Amino acid sequence: MNVATVLHTHILGNELLRWGVALLVALGVYFALRIIRGIVRSRLTAIAERTRIAFDDVLVETLGKTHTFTFVAAAIYCGSLALAFEGRTHELLARGFVLVLLLQLALWANHALRAVLERYRSDESLGSGRRTGLAAIGFVGRLVLFTLVFLLVMENLGIHVNTLLAGLGISSLAVALALQNILGDLFASLSIVFDKPFEIGDFIIVDPHLGTVEHVGLRTTRVRSLSGEQLVFPNNDLIKARIRNYKRMAERRVVFAFGVLYSTPPETVERIPGMVREIIEGQEKVRFDRAHFKEFGASALNFEVVYWVLDPDYTLYMDIQQAINLALMRAFGPLGVEFAFPTHTVYLETGEETPAGPVGSSTWAAPAEAGGEGAGG
Repeated sequence: MNVATVLHTHILGNELLRWGVALLVALGVYFALRIIRGIVRSRLTAIAERTRIAFDDVLVETLGKTHTFTFVAAAIYCGSLALAFEGRTHELLARGFVLVLLLQLALWANHALRAVLERYRSDESLGSGRRTGLAAIGFVGRLVLFTLVFLLVMENLGIHVNTLLAGLGISSLAVALALQNILGDLFASLSIVFDKPFEIGDFIIVDPHLGTVEHVGLRTTRVRSLSGEQLVFPNNDLIKARIRNYKRMAERRVVFAFGVLYSTPPETVERIPGMVREIIEGQEKVRFDRAHFKEFGASALNFEVVYWVLDPDYTLYMDIQQAINLALMRAFGPLGVEFAFPTHTVYLETGEETPAGPVGSSTWAAPAEAGGEGAGG
């Protein structure tokens, strides 16, 4: 048997010579792709070393995730083009090659997404709330990616996606209704991360509840209350609630009132606002606003005072208010000014029409209006 006879031997409908050509084409494509990948990767690596942007580094890492099986699939498909097959063999080989390409694209996209999120997550200045948001973005991104790849694979296998989606429509609706609360909380966490109504460490008030934010998760946010227990809020409820964030308060406006006896001389009443102003301006981290003789009360001459504490710390505000109160007591003593308290005078009619003295008394004090206990503290 001579060489010509061997080369013209038919195997699966193709001469041995054509099989040899197909093998050479496949080997050429395989090694050419590997060489091209190496050249491109080395060039990109050189560029990445000269720049500070993260995009080229991610591109180099992603290119390195090219699977050898992808090169093998490409080589087999290109080599098969040199052969003649009956039936749908070429079509099946083409679909197999496209399937491998789709899987490789999914691996590239998944790695690129992970690499980008890891680079953001490695930033030490990134808060835990942002980290939670990145985790949510990664979950949603992968869900969309693999759903898209799954649909493309089904279409490549000859399954009509529209028919498949129509058949899954009722089931998908039932699943969506069952998961609507979970999905609502998930997207609410993304809203919290990007809109930033509060962050870790902020002191917030949500309806009657108040405390410091400890953790922002995919579904819930945890707040440590002043009394020590942990409050857990669904994220979906938080974005619908009215939130008061005291951490972002730059200054604290304080309004307080006091009253003096009606027996205080008008000249002394006129001096009191100036005395109050002098006392407040003597405090540190305070800006005086106003002090007025406001009104004739039921049992006192009432004064109203407004000032600003130039720091949101609640303890500092209480220290300043205490110092002001003590200074007022010391200043009023030498002037003979007394703080008023509610009194009720009862007159008893007798034959001699002698009025009785006042009966009964109770202590009176006006609260300062500067937020509840712990607000901002």
